[in-house]
Formats: sequence, structure tokens, C-alpha cells
Amino acid sequence: MSNTHPDDYDLDAVRAEWIGRLISEAKGRYPVEFDPIRRHCHMVGDLNPAFLDPDVAAEGPYAGVIMPPSMLPAYFAASGPWPPNEASGTDAETTAVFSFGVPTPGDRGINMEVQWEFLEPVRVGDRLRLELRIADVFKKPIKLDPHAIWIVTETTFFNQHEREVARWRNTMLIHRSPEQVSRDAERDVQTGEGA
Repeated sequence: MSNTHPDDYDLDAVRAEWIGRLISEAKGRYPVEFDPIRRHCHMVGDLNPAFLDPDVAAEGPYAGVIMPPSMLPAYFAASGPWPPNEASGTDAETTAVFSFGVPTPGDRGINMEVQWEFLEPVRVGDRLRLELRIADVFKKPIKLDPHAIWIVTETTFFNQHEREVARWRNTMLIHRSPEQVSRDAERDVQTGEGA
């Protein structure tokens, strides 16, 4: 839960409960299709024939059109952009979504780093699904908050044969506001813990 005093935050217990936990999973609403790939490539100016020309792609190393890696995050591995999903909207829910429910002393979030690993080509006709898990939770101080919590997630993408085609690691920093840092410091002074 956010707004927990750092002295009351048990990082070891949080790590034991959360690391490895499956946070969400999704199956692609649609199979990988050529026309969305073509439109995406034209939109971003990618003229690679492995993505755009079925005849040239058939002669290439993958024996057919493959999906550009830039399309992988959500287009074919999740429910897709249409019809839209209903969104919740309270600040508490937004914070919980950003931290994936992992308890933290703070409630301010910053996305710090994204790493991709592409393991196999994704072909037209493939059916994709994803699993998102908590990979790590650790404390690393920043100038603003010496009790900042870092959360690393890993999303694994699978094809219809249950083969991993990609992994996406994302690192988020959750910290306290300057006002909360001051309030927590005042509590330490009042209880004698800051001395």
C-alpha cells in the first residue's frame, strides 16, 4: 500500500510475495495479419520487404512475411485497440496499475528503462499471447527519496506453439513526494528514530 512509512515497509516480505507472481495474461484477439503490418510500415516509413512484399519475403530467410518488432507490444498479443476496454479511473487504481499492485512507500511513478529481446520471428497467421510477471523489487535511493522502490516486470510473448518469441523487461521507479518525505522525516524526529 502506498503512503507506508519506510520504517514499516518490509522489503523482504514484499519480494517473497511478489517476485515471480503472474500479474496478467492476455491472448491476441486477432491472428497476425498482413494488412495491419503493411499499414504500420507505411505509417512509420519502414520499407523492409520482409514486412511488405510477400514474394520477396518468401525468398528470404523466414520464407514469408514477418511482423516488425515495433508492432509486438500490444497489437497482436493483447485484446487490440478496438473495441476499447472500459477503463477505471481513480487515482488509487491508477497508482496500483503503475506499480502492478506491489506495495510501496511512495505513490509517484516514473518509467525508467525498457529492454527487448526478440527470440523468434513472428509470422503472418501466428496467434500470440503474453504473460506479465514481477521479475524484481528492490530499494535504491535517489536524490529526492532515499527509500525509492524499483519494480522490474517481464512480459513474455508466446506463439500458438507455446514457443517464446520475445521478452520485454520494464523498470519502474516508485518514490515518495517531497511532502511525504518531509512528513516521514517529522515522524522520525518525533519518535526519535531519526536521531
